[in-house]
Amino acid sequence: MFYITLVTSPGKSTGWASLMVVVSAISFGSLSTVTVIVTREGMSLATAMFWRYLVAIVILSVLVRNPARLRIAHSRILRLVIIGGVGQALVTYTSLYALRYIAVGPLAFLFYTYPAWIAVIAVIRRTERITRIRVAALTLALAGLAVMLGTPSADSLNPAGVAIALCAALLYSVYLPAIESAQKGVDPLVSTFYLVAGVTGSFFILSALSRQLILPATLSLWGYIAILALVCTVIAFRALIGGLRVLGPVRTSIISTIEPFHTTLLGVLMLHQHLTGGMLLGGVLISAAVLLLQWHGRQQIGGLVTAEIS
Repeated sequence: MFYITLVTSPGKSTGWASLMVVVSAISFGSLSTVTVIVTREGMSLATAMFWRYLVAIVILSVLVRNPARLRIAHSRILRLVIIGGVGQALVTYTSLYALRYIAVGPLAFLFYTYPAWIAVIAVIRRTERITRIRVAALTLALAGLAVMLGTPSADSLNPAGVAIALCAALLYSVYLPAIESAQKGVDPLVSTFYLVAGVTGSFFILSALSRQLILPATLSLWGYIAILALVCTVIAFRALIGGLRVLGPVRTSIISTIEPFHTTLLGVLMLHQHLTGGMLLGGVLISAAVLLLQWHGRQQIGGLVTAEIS
């Protein structure tokens, strides 16, 4: 998940760009479901993420093509690696660890509350004003949480899982500004390379210390690792950039709201998880809050948009 500064390019096909954003949202939205499948086959979360990011960095190395592109200031490299190794690793591990307690659908919607927390933090820090729109959006997000927590499906909305998912959303809302600042003036592919390098190092250390660093034992596990690296990381990021440059942040954000709904549907189809009416209604309210914030922040945010690589 990264914060990227880009501008629109009106001369290109909006239809193709919209398709790219849909591909990106579906790719990102598949992460939780594939991770559940991998951990069910006996691989720890830390090890699965190590192999995911390691394979992704190999793919990114090929995409960079010219090694000279990676030559940026050492201080900038160190900053990106540290932010990736600490911030991104924490967000990734915390959000996916919640899957031990809740299903992928609730996780997707609960994590998707992060724009509301960003707005709250901005008001607390007095970097943005309290407005009626922001209050309305926060009310919608909290109402969505209340509806989801009030759903009778206790097995899918374990309080510990809800708390961990919300903690991940809060971590992400603090992490985003650091990423936005660190990436300024750097080729997005290059900054992603160093961020992913930092995450890879963190999950290597975590897996090694916990004595869980093992090779995927079956072809199916390697296949799922490849999906995590190629689809949920590299393709997701590249498709987002392609669509974002044409559509701009507002339309991109609106199209991207299909992500938690895709995640929920995939969990129902592939993991046979239950989807209650309360859970779906809560997700709709949270998504409505995100849309309201995106429209309201169109002029203030300008060319900023969030891009998720867990």
